[in-house]
Amino acid sequence: MVKGTNPKFYELSMEERREMLQKWSGLDDETLDDLCGIPGLTRTQAEGMIENVVGLYSLPLGIARNFVINGREVLVPMVVEEPSIVAGASFMAKLVAANGGFTATTSDPVMIGQMQVLHVPDMAEAARAIRARSQELLTEAATIDPVLVRLGGGPREIQVREFQDSPVGPFLVVHFLVDVRDAMGANAINTIVERMAPRVEAITGGKVHLRILSNLADRRLAKAVCRIRPQDLAFEDFSGEEVRDGIIAAYAFAAVDPYRAATSNKGIMNGIDAVVMATANDWRAIEAGAHAYAATRDSRYTSLSSWSSDETGNLVGELEMPMAIGIVGGATRVHPGAQAALRLMNVRSSRDLAEILVSVGLAQNLAALRALATEGIQRGHMNLHARQVAMSAGAEGELAHRLAEAMVREKKINIERAKQILEEWNRS
Repeated sequence: MVKGTNPKFYELSMEERREMLQKWSGLDDETLDDLCGIPGLTRTQAEGMIENVVGLYSLPLGIARNFVINGREVLVPMVVEEPSIVAGASFMAKLVAANGGFTATTSDPVMIGQMQVLHVPDMAEAARAIRARSQELLTEAATIDPVLVRLGGGPREIQVREFQDSPVGPFLVVHFLVDVRDAMGANAINTIVERMAPRVEAITGGKVHLRILSNLADRRLAKAVCRIRPQDLAFEDFSGEEVRDGIIAAYAFAAVDPYRAATSNKGIMNGIDAVVMATANDWRAIEAGAHAYAATRDSRYTSLSSWSSDETGNLVGELEMPMAIGIVGGATRVHPGAQAALRLMNVRSSRDLAEILVSVGLAQNLAALRALATEGIQRGHMNLHARQVAMSAGAEGELAHRLAEAMVREKKINIERAKQILEEWNRS
């Protein structure tokens, strides 16, 4: 680091950033190494996670800064390959922090286990019988995982749904709602519905076919809210009111049009998935739940977030979505980097992590909408993309930086032009 200067975090070298991160977080050397992939996942650990392992695969890990969530400052690790995501989240978090930060809440970590009951002689009578004996079934189900019950979780409710018309005829669906505490919950849920299948068959007279967790975790929701003064949104030639109204208009597009909503929600998931990856959670489950919720909440696919102005003219953002996330068991427990990521964020429960994730998603959404509503999405994104193109053309270090700047000035950012510029420089 140059003496007498105060460079920004992104201007530091990777080693200097690690030193600064350790100073801010207080992580010990071993935990910092685990977070940064040194030495990383071992071959033995990898062999125990999936089948047919032949090696390991790396992605960049960055740190999103400036997040204040429920009054607490959080350094957020993000594993992602796409440029502008970490920078966008950090900048929007800074704007929100200046206005009090994110307020985040979660519901109880209740997941749904489903049973598909075929060949039911009398659907109405079977549904009535299951409801009448629901407490008996819940009591029996609670004995299957006594550890979960001891931790304060366990079966909470039974629901019955009738489908009279399907490609295989009518069938019954029985839901076991289970509080899974700090787990994602798939293993606990699947064990319970498999073990309880014979009891449901005996009561309904039908045959239990599928017994499986649902990834539409609409009973396990996380919500984040932020407010930003108009003056804090102003930049360059754009007034704060102009930016605010542009963001609200951009949201309105996603609210009514599923084609736009799909892209807007993808932007939200850019941030969420990156943190889910850093903690070795199941990003596919989070994605499935998010998009299913976006499609069912208002009986049509729409935006997960909403943006409006309050009575004083502040921009108000809200994001609510399912968050089936865990901090115990599975890859999260095995992967040393995931454990280090949880320590960095000072996560003590699955609800802590869910509140961070939904706040990051809202910040990411704000970054995208602000860019779209003002200067366009490409300006900041292409500056970062140009560095990737420069490296793909064979440039490294300072040369890659110079080549990226040259392409940005020309507004021609592609591999062919990068190679042409390199050839021109080599001849000169």
